[in-house]
Amino acid sequence: MIFVIVESVFKKKGIQITMIILDKSFKELFKDFCKTNNIENMQVAIQYFTVFGGLDIKIDTTKPILELIEKNILNNYNYLRNEVNHLTGGYHVEHAILSGIALGDRKTTNAFKRAHVSFEEGMKCVDSLYEKAIIDIDSSEHFLLGKRGDSKAVKKLIFINPFLRFWFAFVSPIYKGIKDGNYEEFKTKFQGRESDFSDFIFEELALSFIKNSFIEDPIKQHGQYWSEKIQIPIVAKTTSGKIVAGFCKYSDNKVKKSEFNKFLEDLKSEDISADIIVIFSKNGCSNELKNLKSDSLRLFNTKSLKAII
Repeated sequence: MIFVIVESVFKKKGIQITMIILDKSFKELFKDFCKTNNIENMQVAIQYFTVFGGLDIKIDTTKPILELIEKNILNNYNYLRNEVNHLTGGYHVEHAILSGIALGDRKTTNAFKRAHVSFEEGMKCVDSLYEKAIIDIDSSEHFLLGKRGDSKAVKKLIFINPFLRFWFAFVSPIYKGIKDGNYEEFKTKFQGRESDFSDFIFEELALSFIKNSFIEDPIKQHGQYWSEKIQIPIVAKTTSGKIVAGFCKYSDNKVKKSEFNKFLEDLKSEDISADIIVIFSKNGCSNELKNLKSDSLRLFNTKSLKAII
């Protein structure tokens, strides 16, 4: 894969040089983002990384995120659009697919439906975007779990750069108003989805954490599992062969025991036997669930993610 770093020189007064970074992993981008902006609070880091991750700029996270978006992105729409088009090629169909990925469940078929393109045309665009390092192609970890059917499972398309995901979710689809300086529609759409839009970021960071957290019995393979019925955000296998499965909840509400039980039911419905369950939460777990914590049930929160930076 060819990686690219593109620099946009903003010539307007007061606008700094900005770079869209495509030559680093998700974990590396997050680590650099926290270091550059001196962020210690992981909830703050996730909130702002969801928008500005992969942009080589320094931001003041004490200011409201909408204020920073307006200043650094919306007010510089024309400049950023040119750089995004330079990266992607500026093709309408590819942009429609990227918006479909950013706003949906990331499955190829659903992204193509959102973009109103056939599967064949969609896959040609996906191959092109993959070669440009805009997206990665993810497969369900059927093999890891000793299950058949991975070749039949729909692929998922993953943005490598969080900023580009934000751009194609909230900027590109409503560019006309933004171009004319009208940001009201953007603000309405962004505020309506800001919280759940960070779910993907949280899941990716949780996967990065899991990969490096099993020191005594290291993880040798990890990813996600999905079928037509369910999705398991975290699956992994250790060196000794233990199966790890888990889920994430990026919500102000604590994870309840009933949600844990529902997850166990989902595993059972797919005939998946896990040796260790991991749960990642934004705001912790209920006392009832905490009482079940053991070597086979491990609970983590956003503070745990400091280990990866």
